[in-house]
Amino acid sequence: MTVAPRTSRQLDHLVLPVGELAIARNRLQQLGFTVAADARHPFGTENACVFFSDKTYLEPLSIAQREECEASAQAGNVFTARDQAYRFRRGQDGFSAIVVSTDDAVADHTRFQERGISAGDMLEFSRPMKLPDGSEAVGSFRLSFAADLRAPDFFFISCQRVKSLPSDRAVLEIHANGVTGMAEVVLSEPNPTDFQYILQEVVDEREVSAHSFGMDIETRNGVKISVLNQAGMSGFFDRKTTGHSRGLRGRAVVFKVADLAVTEHLLDANAVPFIRKDNRLLVAEAPGQGVIFAFGE
Repeated sequence: MTVAPRTSRQLDHLVLPVGELAIARNRLQQLGFTVAADARHPFGTENACVFFSDKTYLEPLSIAQREECEASAQAGNVFTARDQAYRFRRGQDGFSAIVVSTDDAVADHTRFQERGISAGDMLEFSRPMKLPDGSEAVGSFRLSFAADLRAPDFFFISCQRVKSLPSDRAVLEIHANGVTGMAEVVLSEPNPTDFQYILQEVVDEREVSAHSFGMDIETRNGVKISVLNQAGMSGFFDRKTTGHSRGLRGRAVVFKVADLAVTEHLLDANAVPFIRKDNRLLVAEAPGQGVIFAFGE
């Protein structure tokens, strides 16, 4: 029997629920990020993305029209159903999903079904995006979903760009804080290796590094996905997670910056509280920023 070779997936973006895009935009700009124009999904949600030069991005996600979101969730839209459930359980600001890129979302959906981790039906949609020069383009997407019933507050998306938005977004990729991309995405769970299997399947990568603080798996574009236990969250992020119920939780994003001194100066100038730890600047959660943001060179 010949086993098809695996090619690990690239981290594409992170889904970050927020209560209001205006609050998220203000917070992200205070942190020194350039934020794209608001963009509406055809099922009642909207986003205002932050794009990086390493071609990853953040997707702050809010509810534009509650009735549309609820109707689409009832009709089987996994994206809005999981978003509604997250907000009910965890609140309006947070980190609900990791998105990886794929050339074939249909094949991923089949694989997720065969492995017992499919979160439901695929989703296909198109949406417009306003470009910095004022013009508008339309992108089309095909999504497949993976989840573990033991982790109701987190899920994974495999995203295929059927019709890509224009790739020249250089103006949006320049940030006053010096961020060039993501280095690490951090989840937490008391016993991280209990969720090794789903991470391996989503990233399509067998190699996992287990250690006393949890485990790591690396995506093809070099962004590390870490799942940390209580000791790891305390040691690396100065965050106690005592009493953490079981299941994956989105906790932090570690950004790469060109010059940490520039980032520190900007945070000081904008009166953003932070602490220094292990050659990183750690910014705690705030309205419009539902997880820890860490900046390092």
